Amino acid sequence: MSATATPNIISPRTRLLVASADSSFRKRVMANPLYAGAHREEVFGGAQALARLVEIRCDSVLLDRNLPDLDAGEVAEIIRKRYPHIRVELLDSREGHTEFQAEVHTELQDVEVRESLEARTKKLSEANGLPTLRAQTRLAFQEEGALHGMIGTSRAMQQVYALARMVAPRDTSVLVMGETGTGKELVAQGIHELSPRRKQPCVVVNCAAIPEALLETELFGHARGAFTGAVQSRLGRIHMAQGGTLFLDEIGDLPLSMQAKLLRFLQNGEVQRLGSAEVYRVDVRVVCATNVSLLEMVQERRFRQDLYYRLAVFPILMPPLRTRAEDIPVLTRHFLRLLSTEVALPERTVSPTVLESLKLQNWPGNVRELQHALERAFILAGSSEELLAEHFRSPGEMCGKIGELAAPE
Repeated sequence: MSATATPNIISPRTRLLVASADSSFRKRVMANPLYAGAHREEVFGGAQALARLVEIRCDSVLLDRNLPDLDAGEVAEIIRKRYPHIRVELLDSREGHTEFQAEVHTELQDVEVRESLEARTKKLSEANGLPTLRAQTRLAFQEEGALHGMIGTSRAMQQVYALARMVAPRDTSVLVMGETGTGKELVAQGIHELSPRRKQPCVVVNCAAIPEALLETELFGHARGAFTGAVQSRLGRIHMAQGGTLFLDEIGDLPLSMQAKLLRFLQNGEVQRLGSAEVYRVDVRVVCATNVSLLEMVQERRFRQDLYYRLAVFPILMPPLRTRAEDIPVLTRHFLRLLSTEVALPERTVSPTVLESLKLQNWPGNVRELQHALERAFILAGSSEELLAEHFRSPGEMCGKIGELAAPE
């Protein structure tokens, strides 16, 4: 490193994230004068770093090369692809310096670091008969088209598709986050279809739809006589997903008692049915989804921190529809085509004025809300071949109209 290198100017508005399992190393980094004045945060490993970046705005990430959970080079590649504006630096906690010396990378030095990492990754990949990380990343981002069942060509959705393709071939746990109606389950299904497990089942469990008293037997199964009414043994959903993917939707609604049991399964891969002493080893890949902030739930002690970091190894954030209005025309055409085919009518369209107004709406229910709005308009349009503004009414407007018609004179 050149002794004349000029460090970046750090302002009080700069947000810095340091990832290392070595607490003393983190403290030395945080205490370095180079980063004085920055808003600084510490995390233990690569999974925590990726999860934290979903929650906060960040300008610079300092990664220890010796992360305890993930390969630092791979984490750096993910961050660079997902957040091009974030500066990523790789440091080494095992260099043995008595005092930490900050690495200040010029563009040339950044290139040298990446090439060095790629050389090591290539060596390991070739030894295992696998494509290099950079090759995997490049292929994922160059692959054309959406995931199966998904619609959208916006940059935000292209990033979702690329990240899903990157993680699909692995057994890494994935946490899909986003508002209701953004398509989280479709991402989970897409990951399964692109994985080596695609010929095995993808079992879906909606944690919010199953009463707490039944959750254990639904997930883990039960033996005959385990409780009143258990007249025969039953396999749980985890066991039914053997060799495939277990998709836990609305994981934030999982009760604390079940969180402990799920964590135990994730740690040892073993399932014990309710009322049975037998233990079974089960091989499943876990994908979860949530429409709430699990980190906030962790802080409020409503979600286990250790379980969170087990599930959020690779977080994928689904963008709300209001931030990708350029996808609304293609979504509109898709849903109208399906509706027209359903009733064997010529494909209907919407007027250009209506299309523009649809692009300006907030859509708190996201893609699902758009789909329902188009279905109502399709029905209200009757025999009209074009959907007009007058055909688009909210459920509240329709209920008000019905109330007016039903009111006595």
